[in-house]
Amino acid sequence: MKTRAITGFFFVAVMLASVLLGVYAFTLFFLILSILSVDEFYRLVCTDDVKPQKRWGLALAISIYLPVCLYFFKDEPLQYLLICVPLSVMIIVAELYRNRPNPFHNIAYTLFGVLFASVPFCFFYGIAFIEGEYSSHYPLAFLIMLWSSDTGAYLAGTTLGKHKLFERHSPKKTWEGFGGGLVASLLAAFILSIYFQELPLIHWLVVSVIIVVAGTLGDLSESMLKRSFSAKDSGSLLPGHGGLLDRFDGLLLAAPLVFVYLQLVNLL
Repeated sequence: MKTRAITGFFFVAVMLASVLLGVYAFTLFFLILSILSVDEFYRLVCTDDVKPQKRWGLALAISIYLPVCLYFFKDEPLQYLLICVPLSVMIIVAELYRNRPNPFHNIAYTLFGVLFASVPFCFFYGIAFIEGEYSSHYPLAFLIMLWSSDTGAYLAGTTLGKHKLFERHSPKKTWEGFGGGLVASLLAAFILSIYFQELPLIHWLVVSVIIVVAGTLGDLSESMLKRSFSAKDSGSLLPGHGGLLDRFDGLLLAAPLVFVYLQLVNLL
């Protein structure tokens, strides 16, 4: 428990520093996080029958992340994103020269690793530029609501939890925990609306609901992935917490949906 607490403290401190220290720290940190998450995904799914193409997959992840950063940060055209097309083709071509079983499984896991473990961080990056220039308020608010949801779900689940939410994929999750996470996140959204006035209260509340619902689904999806490969944790990078995907599973589905919602709000 002590190791878990220490790791959690430093993890939160680094995350907050990456957001608050400005756009360069934010860009670099989430680039590294994206690369490590994809690498962790490939390590998780690698078996005797599945051999994803790690190098090409990491190159593809970087070829998507960096053009997205340039688009939001430097207002560069998205044409740079076209480099991901030949890289995607190369993943298929390279498999022709590998003497591996199940080649299309390898291709599928290589491509899906980028989609699942890297692309969501591109959307999270875009959240910081919703108003056209970098603002720490949006990603900071996202993380606070996500962490509030996790904390509320844990407290309510351990004290009141009786009715299983989705036992087949996550035996410990309960509807009571889900409700506790929702209440905690909505409370955080209310407090944030007082200090972060870029959005009216109603929109912060909607974002909170999206984060809780999509975050829970992301958690269940990552649990489903681990169970598919009989793994307890996605990795061991964070002592006491498992891997990066274990810590960011709530962000994986929530960040793209929050980005879309904020974009729609911005257009109205």
